[in-house]
Amino acid sequence: MNTAEAAAIVAAARSAQELFTGGSPARVYRRLARALHPDLAPGGEEAFKRLVALWETYHRGQRVGDFLVGPPLHKGGTAVLYPAGRGAGRDSLLKVARDPAAGRLLVREAAALRKLASDGDPRLLPYVPRLVASFRYRSGEVVRQANVLSRAPDGFVTLERVGTGRDPRDVAWIWRRLLVAAGFAHRAGVAHGAVLPRHVLVHPLDHGLVLVDWCHGDRLDERADITALTRCVERLLGECPRRMRAFVRGCLLRPPSDAWELLRELDDLLDDLYGPRTYRPLHL
Repeated sequence: MNTAEAAAIVAAARSAQELFTGGSPARVYRRLARALHPDLAPGGEEAFKRLVALWETYHRGQRVGDFLVGPPLHKGGTAVLYPAGRGAGRDSLLKVARDPAAGRLLVREAAALRKLASDGDPRLLPYVPRLVASFRYRSGEVVRQANVLSRAPDGFVTLERVGTGRDPRDVAWIWRRLLVAAGFAHRAGVAHGAVLPRHVLVHPLDHGLVLVDWCHGDRLDERADITALTRCVERLLGECPRRMRAFVRGCLLRPPSDAWELLRELDDLLDDLYGPRTYRPLHL
């Protein structure tokens, strides 16, 4: 990339977010800076000044509705997540549909979280994100749907990070909490619809669990959720007692519809296999 090409890219950018899009904003900045830096490319001074200003704006954040938004945290197939907050902090997440047509999925998520908050057991609300706001906003010529959600505290990781081949005693508390999250939702009349490892956040030390991404529950289907969460458990398990492996297979072959009843059966199995519960930190 020569100086003229880099200057044209910077001049054409309508915003910092537009310029530094893609998988590595820092790489975009470095590439443009090399082509425009006054010590290396005479004639690019003004474009370089604008590049630096946009880079500072990118890190300072932009305003979307009432929320100050930072650089992207994660880009999924459906939406992009940004740190967001009404003040200087970033204690929430702004979730924006990548394709305007996918906005209906975020509308569905907002409806599910509202129903969980209104009809679910309030003691179990920490198992799901809290809906802070849901709105439509204009970005350039496009109108997009956005949800603002509570952000999981530091230390939570996805089940993808937890990996595979885990001790069944470590998997047991994750399994139990998955069933609590599912049972809580089902009693409130909501199905998750996509209980996948990337949608399950756990805290290895505090043993907390948050089930995220409620875009996919179109109708109440308890068995589909229980099958999906059992597959998450199956993926985590390493060597384990035959009775536990048979219990997993039974849940997949004949998925029950009542997560609470399944939790009671699981607790009976765990009591028989391991006796009284003891705390075990999950080492990653």
